[in-house]
Amino acid sequence: MSIPSGKAIIFSAPSGSGKTSLVKHLMQQVPNLGFSISACTRDKRGRHEVHGRDYYFLSIDEFKNKIDQNQFVEWEEVYAGNFYGTLKEEVHRIWKEGKAVIFDVDVKGGLALKKYFGEQALAIFVKVPSLDVLESRLNDRGTESEESLSRRIYKAKFEMTFEPQFDVTVLNDDFAKSSAETVVLVTEFLK
Repeated sequence: MSIPSGKAIIFSAPSGSGKTSLVKHLMQQVPNLGFSISACTRDKRGRHEVHGRDYYFLSIDEFKNKIDQNQFVEWEEVYAGNFYGTLKEEVHRIWKEGKAVIFDVDVKGGLALKKYFGEQALAIFVKVPSLDVLESRLNDRGTESEESLSRRIYKAKFEMTFEPQFDVTVLNDDFAKSSAETVVLVTEFLK
C-alpha cells in the first residue's frame, strides 16, 4: 500500500519523559491532527488501555504476519518478545481524513519514521532534566518492577545519545512551558 503525501509530527523520547502528555495536550490545542495508534505485542496495562484506542494489541504471530506482508512503516522488537510498530494503513487513514499524523514513539522508531517521511516530518525529541527525574517519573507510574525500571533507565541513557539526530529538542522540565513550546513548533510546521 502506498501512502499519499501529507505531514507527520514525530514525538520521541525515553519512556517516562512526558511525551505522551505533550502529545495529548497538543491534540487538544491544534486542529487537524490525527494520532497514529501503534501496534504492539505487549499485554495491556490494567483495564484502562483499549484495543484500537491506545494500541492495536496483536499476538506475536499476528505481528510477524504483518511484517511479512510489508504492512509497517517501521517496526522493532523493543524488548525480547515485545514488538512495536506503525501500520501503513493507520497513516493512510489519518491522511485520508485530511489531517497531519502525529506519532508518540520511542527513539529508534522516531528515527525510522524521520527517515521514511523525510521533509514531510518534524521530529521532536523530548528531553528530561536528568536521569533521576526520569527514574522518579517511572516510579510514580506504579507499573514498573525493579528489573523493568532498571532496563528502562539503561535504555534511556542510550536513547539520549540520539538527541542530535532530531529536528528540535523540547526540554520537559515545566509542563506549561514545554507544552506551549510544542504548540508553537507544530503550528509553524503545519503552515
